[in-house]
Amino acid sequence: MTMEELHALFLEHPTICTDTRKITENCLFFALKGPNFNGNAFAQQALDKGASFAIIDEEEFKTSERSILCNDVLGTLQELASHHRSHCKAKIISLTGSNGKTTTKELINAVISKKYRTIATQGNLNNHIGVPLTLLSIKEDTEIAIVEMGANHKKEIESLCDIAQPDFGYITNFGKAHLEGFGSVEGVIQGKSELYDYLTSHNKYVFLNADDEIQKEKLAGYTKKMGFSTRDHHFYNIKFLGVAPYVSLEVEGTRINTHLVGKYNFPNCCAAILMGKYFNVPLEDIKSAIEGYQPQNNRSQILTKNGFDIVLDAYNANPTSMKAALENFSLMDAQRKTLIIGDMFELGNTASEEHQAIADFAKQLNFDEGYLVGENFFSTNTSFHKFPSFDDLQEHLSNHPLKKGTLLIKGSRGMALERVLDIL
Repeated sequence: MTMEELHALFLEHPTICTDTRKITENCLFFALKGPNFNGNAFAQQALDKGASFAIIDEEEFKTSERSILCNDVLGTLQELASHHRSHCKAKIISLTGSNGKTTTKELINAVISKKYRTIATQGNLNNHIGVPLTLLSIKEDTEIAIVEMGANHKKEIESLCDIAQPDFGYITNFGKAHLEGFGSVEGVIQGKSELYDYLTSHNKYVFLNADDEIQKEKLAGYTKKMGFSTRDHHFYNIKFLGVAPYVSLEVEGTRINTHLVGKYNFPNCCAAILMGKYFNVPLEDIKSAIEGYQPQNNRSQILTKNGFDIVLDAYNANPTSMKAALENFSLMDAQRKTLIIGDMFELGNTASEEHQAIADFAKQLNFDEGYLVGENFFSTNTSFHKFPSFDDLQEHLSNHPLKKGTLLIKGSRGMALERVLDIL
């Protein structure tokens, strides 16, 4: 089957499924493989559950006329996505960065959808599988698609750009994330900048944070760009007003009060405002979209439970985002501040050094109490409470309940520190 024929089939059955637990009637099932599963083995089950066709790459599983054999299912999914993208009228905004991608993507979508028909990456489906699935969700009437791109090693963003062919791009920041794969912060900068490389080499449009000297320098000679800044009047100016505890800002004399905690969310808001201005979204609609956005999924949420005020930021963590969260927590006007922070993953041979640096930094901020969770934090030299696992923390807190006050809960996804809410 040619790609044109497969694309025609997709247009007749425009729903893609990769999990037999989520099969919908008349979908196309792509039998992807992973370290611990082989989707080919579930192809017939997908057909039995209502899938119209199953795309497989192992001939022994071709049990039906509705099984389509290809050389590589993942490669075919990516090629189909790229083919579909090239036939779509929608403009594509791609964004990447070390921190804040998902929140920024959701803010951009909130703003731009005030005027245009949009689609955006669902959740954080931002990898070599998620990006194709996002592209394949573009409909005939979609005007703008916001595509988040994640990466943990070099050349990954380059590959995703080749698939998505973005018209616009934005990098949130460069931080200490995925150092195990990138090798160093310089490796992170090179890897994330592959988005810039694609856009500039194809004469596409770039958005930037002009207060970020790395971004500003990399794009110094490029003309197809629009940036925001708090101080450089060559760019679109947005004023930071403060956090109490939510970010507030001012643009063109209009005050915007967000529901986002932490100064680190200010540039995320600015990026959405900047793109709203570029796409001629009225300022009153930009204000409404930003003020109406509520963070979810354990990202900088403020909760109240059993007498505790809680900053829940347990979706993910790396040294850059952890330091920003600690700094912001130290500035909050709150009684009795307690930390519960968990290990940061994918730091490779810098893990010990980075966890010690965070423990030291937290100690300087004079919080009332601190609980460090995970094998890396347990190995640090600190006077904070330390626990090698969540179970150890849970046992301790069951015997020594926390004193009422304000909590910051933050750690990498694998630590699942939102479980603390169940034991308060």
